[in-house]
Amino acid sequence: MPPCRIDHLVVTAPSLQSGAEFIRQRLGVEPQPGGRHPRMGTHNLLLRLGEALYLEVISSDPSATAPARARWFGLDHLHPDAEPALQAWVARTPDIRTSVVAATEELGDIEPMSRGELRWLITIPNDGVVPLQGSGPALIEWESAVHPAAGLRDFGLALVEFTITHPDPDRVSRLLSSIDMEDQIAVSAPAGRTASALSARINTPQGPRRL
Repeated sequence: MPPCRIDHLVVTAPSLQSGAEFIRQRLGVEPQPGGRHPRMGTHNLLLRLGEALYLEVISSDPSATAPARARWFGLDHLHPDAEPALQAWVARTPDIRTSVVAATEELGDIEPMSRGELRWLITIPNDGVVPLQGSGPALIEWESAVHPAAGLRDFGLALVEFTITHPDPDRVSRLLSSIDMEDQIAVSAPAGRTASALSARINTPQGPRRL
């Protein structure tokens, strides 16, 4: 079974402007331009968290033609006045087909995607909604030898803790085990609420910050 690692964290936002401001307020840095995803009608900003790890701010691209299918990461369900938030995460695998078969949850179809010169395969549910209310990952297999985080500016940020909160933590843990997740991820039940949530503690030059 090929092991999986955390590849990137996903902040959804109604616009890239609001997403960038969210990152400035929370982490004290400016995310850099990413690009457009023609098949999804989205665009993004990026922020390096390590040699093979980054944070993505993503939103619907108002200048793009609406896709014939649901956008990824539940963006079609995002209200125009919604606050940007850490809503999803992506796990990297060297063999996406094997990982999808092994997963205890339905993660979606394997789709070929591109942004500029980058090419990859990624799982996307038909309705675009992230598995397990955002607790389950999208799986990605990069088709290039160099990870995109390597080309991003290094602000000295590093992910030091990633926590998944879900009403059925055992179900989430089974999923992570089934895809052989190598990184340490804390999984817990919510306190006094039923919704799932993601939390990331990130070291910055100004000290630890949390999304």
